[in-house]
Amino acid sequence: MRAAVAGLLLCVVAGGLCQAEPVSDLADGRVGAIEFASRTPTGPTEMMAGGGRPTTIAGHLTLPNVAPVPFPAMIIMHGSGGILPGREQDWAARLNELGVATFVVDSFRPRGFSSTGDDQSRLPLAASVTDALTALKLLASHPGIAKDRIGIIGYSKGGQIALYTTLAPFRRAVIDDDLRFALHIAFYSSCSIPYKAEEVSPAPVFLLLGGDDDYTPAVHCGRYVDFLRSKGARVDMFIFAGAHHGFDLPTPVRYLPRAQTARDCGLDIALDPVEARRWDTGTIVPPGDISAYLRSCMRRGASYGGNPAARAEADAIVEKAVQRYLLDRQ
Repeated sequence: MRAAVAGLLLCVVAGGLCQAEPVSDLADGRVGAIEFASRTPTGPTEMMAGGGRPTTIAGHLTLPNVAPVPFPAMIIMHGSGGILPGREQDWAARLNELGVATFVVDSFRPRGFSSTGDDQSRLPLAASVTDALTALKLLASHPGIAKDRIGIIGYSKGGQIALYTTLAPFRRAVIDDDLRFALHIAFYSSCSIPYKAEEVSPAPVFLLLGGDDDYTPAVHCGRYVDFLRSKGARVDMFIFAGAHHGFDLPTPVRYLPRAQTARDCGLDIALDPVEARRWDTGTIVPPGDISAYLRSCMRRGASYGGNPAARAEADAIVEKAVQRYLLDRQ
């Protein structure tokens, strides 16, 4: 799998995009490197209107070497640093061992960049949400995948995608039937500028957060958990003491002076209708003033790196969730 993903990324870097025609379904049962058509909306309003520039993005599909077929599957969404050594591919390998197919989505390199860590405006969250839901629709067409047992797991920015794909207005913007994710797992997601909706998915949601995370503070996610639960969502939140952002990585903790963080922000963005409201004052922020507010609250610098104890706990939690909700083993 590592060699195949490396080949895919080399193709993207060397030629912008690989020359294969993007696929609209996987009825032929293909695996490996796959290019598929998505969109790049500038924000939630354009996404929910069905707009956005057509974009070809890439992913890598791996099926487990076990029986039976069809397999449950997990879509894996990377963070602001893109697909990192020791994270997305390692989690894919672990999930494959459990009997779960994996589809590692690359939202960055096919669009011409490798990271948004120092400038989150390079790619709107609505575009990554579109990628994830489009990937779900694509995987559901594969004869070897159980369409009712597809989950999503994401890290940092990808964790936000794992959360926001629970929101019905986003799902309906891409999927026109009852297809939905069966499980949402979010690692160290930012919850400082959350999207909200009146209708959320009934699928289980797991948040795995670092107690010492100064990049995406866990306390903000507690607030978002309360919101999701108020809408009937089944949510479990785990906070690992002493763990920083990226606690599942094999690298030591280090300080990133250029990292852009929303830790001092607090803005709810409702989707139905679209409306932004500040936490501190309760006042509505007009669309034209949102950028100015974000410039005022964004900060630079955060810690980032692994914590073996937290990783081991997270591995056990993910395995238990997968066994119960994707593999149907109580």
